Amino acid sequence: MEHSSAIAAALAEVGPRLKRLRTERGVTLAALSEATGISKSTLSRLETGERRPSLELLLPISQAYQVPLEELVGAPEVGDPRVRLTPKHVNGNVVLPLTRQPGPLQAFKMVLPATRTTPEPCTHEGYEWMYVLSGRLRLILADHDLVLEPGEVAEFDTRLPHWFGSTGQGPVEILSLLGRQGERMHVRARPRPRDKHGH
Repeated sequence: MEHSSAIAAALAEVGPRLKRLRTERGVTLAALSEATGISKSTLSRLETGERRPSLELLLPISQAYQVPLEELVGAPEVGDPRVRLTPKHVNGNVVLPLTRQPGPLQAFKMVLPATRTTPEPCTHEGYEWMYVLSGRLRLILADHDLVLEPGEVAEFDTRLPHWFGSTGQGPVEILSLLGRQGERMHVRARPRPRDKHGH
């Protein structure tokens, strides 16, 4: 019963959210109708809540506005800068997914407990980049046994046997970017070369 009332409440919010999004962007019903192929009357009824939102209606609208579908049906209230991220517990670690949309690169914040000290190397498809925010990270990568301090970065092919955890001195907080199919990060911005005067 609670589940169905939560769904009803979420659906009731869709209309006002669609109207707010259209108003913020200065889009007319006529222009949105042209972009989506949905009649003006249907769009209007959707915004007032007279028409129940469906995937067939919301998908073209999300494409027209270039916003993810989840933003149309479950975004935080406007003016609220908080993003509701849900931590997960994976093998004793706290993992906070930072990427809200599917894609080849996924970003995570991870907190590894001080008790994670027993190396259990594994291999899988992908390429990983990690940055130590706090604590001391022990990283075993093939034949290397490294300790990374805050501010240090490691990147490696995850097909190599690897394991990371704490040195045992306390928890470790890291940022991790994982390209599941082996994608590497592409850095677009490069510093300009200095001229002969060192400027």
